[in-house]
Amino acid sequence: MRALTLVGDRKLELLEVPAPPPPAAGEVQIAVKAVALNHLDLWGYRGMAFAKRKLPVVVGVEASGQIAAVGDGVTRFKPGDKVVMYGALTCGTCPACREGRDNLCENVAGIMGFHVDGFARDLMNTPERLVIPVPDGVSLRDAACAPIGFSTVEHMLFDNAKLKPGETILVQAGGSGIGTGAIQMAKAIGCTVITTVGDDDKVAKAKALGADHVINYRKDRFETITRKLTNKKGVDVVFEHVGGEGFNGSLLVLKRGGRLVTCGSTAGPSITFNLMQLFQQQYRIIGSFGASMRNIRDSLAKMAGGLLPVIDTEVPLAEFARGLERLESRRVFGKIVVLF
Repeated sequence: MRALTLVGDRKLELLEVPAPPPPAAGEVQIAVKAVALNHLDLWGYRGMAFAKRKLPVVVGVEASGQIAAVGDGVTRFKPGDKVVMYGALTCGTCPACREGRDNLCENVAGIMGFHVDGFARDLMNTPERLVIPVPDGVSLRDAACAPIGFSTVEHMLFDNAKLKPGETILVQAGGSGIGTGAIQMAKAIGCTVITTVGDDDKVAKAKALGADHVINYRKDRFETITRKLTNKKGVDVVFEHVGGEGFNGSLLVLKRGGRLVTCGSTAGPSITFNLMQLFQQQYRIIGSFGASMRNIRDSLAKMAGGLLPVIDTEVPLAEFARGLERLESRRVFGKIVVLF
C-alpha cells in the first residue's frame, strides 16, 4: 500500500509499504479516503516540532475513511461504514479521558502525523474507541474537515469562549480553514461577525459566508474599524489563532470583561502585553488546543444539518506538498483536502 512519509525537513516520499495485519481485538482497519490539511501538517513539514519525534513519519493529521475490517469485540462498526478518526493517541483511562476531555489526556502518545504515523496511507489499524461515525448525507471529503478543523472551532467558541446568540465576535484570519468555520458557526446562532482577511479577493467571499463586516488588515487597522463598528464598546469575543503583532490589537478591541480564545500563532509565538490592561479591563484570555470526541460528533452533526466546510482546493495524494505550499502562501480560503 501507499504511505506518504516525511523523511526530512520539506522532504516527502510516497512509499510502497506492507499493508497492516488484520485488526486485533478492539481495533478496526480503515481505508483512508481523504486527508484535510492543517498548520500542524505545515509545521511538521518545516521541521517545527514542539516535542521530540523521530523521522521517517507518515504525515496527515486529520482524515476520513471507511471501515475495511473489524477485530474481535468490535460492535459499533461494520465494513463499509464511513468514519473519521481522532487525531491523537490518547490513553482512554486517565481522569481527563474518562471525563470526555480527550485533548487533555495525561498520557497521550502523540499527535497523529506529527509525532507518530498519521493518516496519509491507504490502510491503517486503530482502536475502535478513537473512531467516530459519519452521519448519512455527509461526504467523506467534508467529513475529513471535522476531526481538527470544525471541532477546533466548536471547542473554542462554545466550550471555551461560551459564545452566546446575539453577541459580537471578531474572527481573525477569516479566510483560513478554522476562520471560515468560525464565521459560519457564529452566524448560525445569530451573532454579529466582524472578520479580518489579507486581500480584497477574500472580502466578498467572507461576506458571502455571512460575515457582517470584513476588514482587509493589510489596508486598514482592524483595531480602529472594529472600535468604530462597536461604538467604541468593543466585541464580546475575539477568535484568535494568529498571534504575533496583531495579538495586542485583538486585546484592544475587546469590551470590558470580554473573552479572547486562541489556538494558534502562525504570525509568531511570542508577544508582550500590558498586564494592567489585562486586569483593569477584566479580560479573559483562554488557550485552546484540539478538541474532544464530543466536539467532533457535534461538528459532524452540524455538517449533516447543512453547515459545511469551505473547500479551497482538492489535490491527489501525490501532490500533498503542493497543498502545503498553497497553505503556506496564505492565498487559501477555506480548507485544502487531499483525496485518495
